[in-house]
Formats: sequence, C-alpha cells, structure tokens
Amino acid sequence: MTPNRMTYVLSGLVVLLTLVTAQALSWDHSLFTSSPPLYPSPASAGIGWEIAFAQADAFVGNLTLDEKLTLLTGIAQGPCVGNIPAIPRVNFQGLCLQDGPLSIRQATYASVFPAGLTAAASWDKGLIYQRGLYLGAEFKAKGAHVALGPVAGPLGRSAYGGRGWEGFSPDPYLTGVAMEQTISAMQMSGVQATAKHFIGNEQETQRNPSISKNGVTIESVSANIDDRTMHELYLWPFANAVRAGVASVMCSYNRLNSSYSCQNSKALNGLLKEELGFQGYVMSDWEAVHAGVATVEAGLDMNMPGPVGFGITTPSFWGSNLTMAVTNGSVSEVRIDDMARRIMTPYFHLRQNIDYPPIDPESGDINSLGVHPYLDTFKFGPANVDVRGTHAQLIRELGAAGTVLLKNIDGTLPLNAPKTIGVFGNDAGDLTDGLYPISDKYEYGTLAVAGGSGTGRLTYVVSPLDALKDRAARDGSLVQYLLNNELLSNPTTAFQSIAPSPPEVCLVFLKTWMQEGEDRTTLLADWNSTAVVESVASNCNNTVVITHTGGMNVMPWANHPNVTAIVAAHLPGQESGNSLVDILYGDVNPSGKLPYTIAHAEEDYAFAAIANSTQLQETEDPNAWQSDFKEGLLIDYRHFDYYNRSVLYEFGFGLSYTNFSMSNLNIRNVYGNKITARPLPAPIVPGGNPTLYDVLFQVTAVVTNTGPVGGAAIPQLYVSLPQRQDPTPLKVLRGFEKVSLQPGEDTTVTFDLMRRDISYWDTKHQEWIIGGGSIGVHAGFSSRDIRLVASFSPM
Repeated sequence: MTPNRMTYVLSGLVVLLTLVTAQALSWDHSLFTSSPPLYPSPASAGIGWEIAFAQADAFVGNLTLDEKLTLLTGIAQGPCVGNIPAIPRVNFQGLCLQDGPLSIRQATYASVFPAGLTAAASWDKGLIYQRGLYLGAEFKAKGAHVALGPVAGPLGRSAYGGRGWEGFSPDPYLTGVAMEQTISAMQMSGVQATAKHFIGNEQETQRNPSISKNGVTIESVSANIDDRTMHELYLWPFANAVRAGVASVMCSYNRLNSSYSCQNSKALNGLLKEELGFQGYVMSDWEAVHAGVATVEAGLDMNMPGPVGFGITTPSFWGSNLTMAVTNGSVSEVRIDDMARRIMTPYFHLRQNIDYPPIDPESGDINSLGVHPYLDTFKFGPANVDVRGTHAQLIRELGAAGTVLLKNIDGTLPLNAPKTIGVFGNDAGDLTDGLYPISDKYEYGTLAVAGGSGTGRLTYVVSPLDALKDRAARDGSLVQYLLNNELLSNPTTAFQSIAPSPPEVCLVFLKTWMQEGEDRTTLLADWNSTAVVESVASNCNNTVVITHTGGMNVMPWANHPNVTAIVAAHLPGQESGNSLVDILYGDVNPSGKLPYTIAHAEEDYAFAAIANSTQLQETEDPNAWQSDFKEGLLIDYRHFDYYNRSVLYEFGFGLSYTNFSMSNLNIRNVYGNKITARPLPAPIVPGGNPTLYDVLFQVTAVVTNTGPVGGAAIPQLYVSLPQRQDPTPLKVLRGFEKVSLQPGEDTTVTFDLMRRDISYWDTKHQEWIIGGGSIGVHAGFSSRDIRLVASFSPM
C-alpha cells in the first residue's frame, strides 16, 4: 500500500470509528455530511477472468487514446437503450445495453417474466436460476451484450419505495441468493449482467437534482448510512453479485453520505473495487454523472447514456472532456487503460467477440434511434426476431410458485368445480390501453408487470378472467363478472347485474401500480380497493381476494368474516391468469412465501419513511434533502421482531393445501480447523476475502409432509447473533431450501453456515468478526413459525 493510499484509508477509519461510537448513543447527522475519500481507483487484475483479461489488455494496447475513450462514453442515439459505439479499425462492433430486470423492455416478440419480487416469493433457487438463464438467452438472441439487471438496490428499506418490485426482498440474504443465482444464469447464457443500483437508492423522490422556482439547484437526496448497516444490509447482496462474477455494477442517482454515488470514492473504490474485489466495470445510471475528472478518479468506468438524447441537451462531462483531461494531466492514461480493460474483459470472457447475434432493430431504444456518425457501424440483423421459445412454461410455473396463500378458511381453496363463480374488480380482465404498461392511469386490465425502465412490452397477457372462463368451461361452471370498481364500491350496485346471486364463490381482484420515478403515497391497493372488498363481502359470504402488486399492501379487510381466502399473486408476468388458476384449483399446491412483512396499518412502517415533507419540497437549500437511516439494521421483520410488534402476516409466511412438520435439529462443525474470530488473511478475490465463504457449520433438520396431498415446503433457518452495543436484529435469515414431498414422505434438509453468515461487521477493526458467546439457531417455516431451536458456540 502506498503512503498516499494509507493516509486516505486511515482518515476514513477515523470517520468510521467516530461514526459507530456516536450511533451507539444516538444518531448524529453531522457525522454523515461527508464520505471519506479513497484514492486511487484500484486497477483490475482480471481475477477469475485471466484469459479474457489478457485478451482485453492486448486489445486496449492496440487502441489510440480517442478509441479508448470511445469505450467509456455512451452515445444516446443508437439502436439500444445504451450504446457503446463500434471501433471498425479493430473489428469491434460496439456494445448494446438494454433494460431491464424482467424483460428486454421495449422489444417485440420477447417474454415478460415474473418480477424479481415474484421470483423471491417463490424461494426457489432452481426457478430463479432458470429465469435468469432464459432472460439471458433472450437478451443475447436480440443482440444485446449487456442486460441492465438484476436489482439489489433498492433493497426495500421503505414499504413506500416505488421500485422495490424490480429487486427481490428487503432481506439481504434472500436478495443475495437471488442475485447470485440470476447473475450466474444470465452470464451462463452469454449476456453480461449488471447489478444495480449501487448503493443506498432506497427512494425515488428527489433521486435526481431539481431546480427550484427561483432557479436554484437542489441536490439529490442523500442516503446517510452508517458503516455496520452498510456492510450487513445494503452491501451484502452486492457481495453475492460480485462473487458470482457480475460483469458490471451500475451506480445510483442518489447521494451517499452527501457525495453522489457515481463519484463516491469510498463506495466505488473502497467498498466495491477494493474490499469486494470487483473486477468488472462501474457503469453510471442514465444522467447520474455530475462531474468529469472527479467521477473517473472515484471509480466510475462507463458514462451513460451520452451527450444527447433522453432530454439531455448539454455536452457530456466525459467524451472530449476526458481527452482534454488526459492531455493536461488531470487524468492519467493508466487509469483510462484500466477503465477500458474492465469494460472489455467481460466481453472476451463471455466470448461476445465470436459470432454474437446481430442487433434486432426493433428491440432497442425505439424513441431515440436517429442519425449518428456511428450508427451504421452497429451490426444489425433481422427485425422482430421471436426469442420467446418455450419460456412461457417457466413463466407460468414461476408465477404460481411466487403466489402466496395468506388466508384459507375451512378449505375455501382449492376450488372444486363451483357451479357459479363471480369475478369482481378492475384487475381481473384484459388490458384495454395497450400491452406496454407505462402509466398508472389505466383503469382496466390485470397488473402483470409494473412501470418504468423495469417494465416489459407484453406480446400477450393471459388475464385471470380469461383463464377462469377457460377452466369454468371445462367444469361446466357459470362465470359472471363486474369489473367496474365505481359500481363495486357501492353495496347496492355491486351485485345488481349478478344472477344467481350471490355466486358460490366471489373472486375479488385488486391491483397496486408502482413505477420508477415515483414513491407510493399509500399502502392500500388502488382504485378504492377497501370499499370494493367490503362491498362484495357484504353480499357474498365466500369472498376470495387476490392482489396483484409491486409491493406489500395493508389489508384492513383481512379479518372480515366473509373474506375466506387471500392470495398475494404479486407481478406474475405474461402467464398471469394461468399461474393463478393453477393455484386456485389446486393443480399446483401453493408454496410461495412472503419476501416481506405485512403489518396491520400504514403507520406501522413509519420507522423507514420516505424523505418527502412539504418543507423539503419548498426548500431552496441545495443540501436539504437528507434521509437518515436511523433504523440501522432494523428494517422489515427485523424491526417488528426487535420491538415485539404484532403483524398481520410475517416474513416467510405462506399457507399450503397440506401440512408439514420439522424434527431432529442437528448442528455440526464441518470446518475441521480451529475457528478464529477473525477470518484468516487471504488475497482478495471477487466477493472479498474468500475465507468469509468457508462453510463452518452445517445445520440439518427433517421435514415431513403430514397432510393429505403432495406439496412443497420451504424450511427456513434463522440465526441469532450476540447483541452488540448498537441494535442487532434478534434473528436473521441464513438459509432456506424448497423440498417437494408426498403425503407421509420426509427428507433431511441441510443448511450451510458460512463464516460471513455468523459474523458481524466490526467498525473498529474494519473486519467481519465472529462475536463471543453462543449463536442461536431457529428452524421453521416462517420468521415467526419457528419449530426447532438450538444454540452453539462457534469458538
């Protein structure tokens, strides 16, 4: 380590030591008004990609300075959402970057998969991997080199966040597993994955700077996060992503401890490239760059989208400005070379230089395609290539697996060929305003996917009403429906057209729109949903409520005596109705579990509120927007458990049509060597110190299907770490498996506990430490349905 680097590291440690001491007593906002600097940006060595790194090094060595800079700065006008132009002299045909985490957003003839939230609700590693594999295959077949997903930020600090559905879960362990499975699968298909948004991007409100009525620039919201919370919560799933070999990490719009994320050297150089050993490239979110040289030195490697387009009228901070910076010595060409190598190494590692499919011109940024000097250098192929294959089968299966049965009184479900079925609510039918959902204004049509850059262009959607009609026709059932929520919200008009009345079963469909750029203002479902449910339930004593939503909803009607069943179907993608009918009729036994907590009331979530007061909206103080993460590690179920708060449905909860038991809990040391509190020193590899991922203990338990039908159980493992001075969660998820069992069948489930799983982040020593004392082990079927408890001393 150079003396200069040592100085910066020590100064950073002083800040962090002060920070953790203050937090143990009370939150001191003044400690978060700066982020410790960390320079220079660590150079990649291509660890794990050695052959590709050598190819990238040779390639970059053959480029002129202008050609190197071409790799670093996007051009907004092009066939894709993001475009790195071709360099014909060296036979490089450019890079095509496309949204998003669940579909090639604007493409024709592409699949729209279940959202990340739905995938997480399946708790099924195999299906999550298969989803990633098929996503990657579709991106590649459309000629996209880089897929802008998956998402670990927002993690889901606030239930009001508008974009949590793009990611997986507010639990870092569950999100980390989903990130690792998705990235490994996508890149197995040959497309580069992008882990986003790094880091602290936990609200949409004021995510970008704004201009006051008097022309004053108001800076983006600053996510103020302490060091331990950063490591144990928000950085955790990104460590999984880096360990999986993710090609790119996208930095976020917000400020982090008062420094913009895309020029925060502590985050990019320190946490990501040095501590986690990230070997790929850091890409900016679109228009997230607010400086030139400062962002380069802080660790940013690629600036997107470019100088024009997307409403941008000012020149890029990069491009020709970087040429000038290198020429005058503000930026060294050594740093430029590292940036270029970082970009090209995944390209060679995934063999994208060999017979890569051409770009489908109808799959890209259809709103920005225009005249540009580089445009004719991209390799175009046929338009409207159908890349969907047989992926609908997986979409249907995952949609059902991510559907959670929350309430089921007296065997209401599964349905058994009821003679009359009533279908109610504006979420039940087909879309009336087109197949590309871009607005919350559409009243009619089922919600299969939410909005913003994470959405997808549907080639079709199977609505619940259509799927129910098909199933009813086979059973000889009569289906009647009323989809107008205004009529439904009035008990006197809700059933005026229904006969016979009431139907044998009444299915009420609710939806909650969410999108990029907007946070939620309520946790109730949309379109007067509470009145709709109460109105139908007042007329029908067998009311089943189904929700399609991008996040959790409070359910003030949940305990209504006539609401006999509740189904959270999340955002299931294009096979929505088929997935749901599979569950409602028992063709698939529900096994989905909540990847978040459903509390009783909206005020229960005030502990992690969105920064969005009237005072902030009227401010002329450039730095007024501050979001202090005072709750630390205590978000979602960690909060409710720590403060012993009652909830409606807990994290990890979900019913089945059968029953399961758990027995024979056993904990075994499998490491063999003496376990030390600190990890053994080792060269950093992608993911950090490799000894953090050593399996130290194995926990086993026997799961038995004690019910009448076959089904899948999802046993979950939680651990209780010794309490530290600052609040430590009472228990945290550290393992889960999905097992399918026939009646009377049992199986032994094994959970591996790695060193990181039983460690806490020590801010004083800047190290993962196994604390003194015993560690509690809790095995069960949800965070509050704990069947077996034990403890062990790791040292």
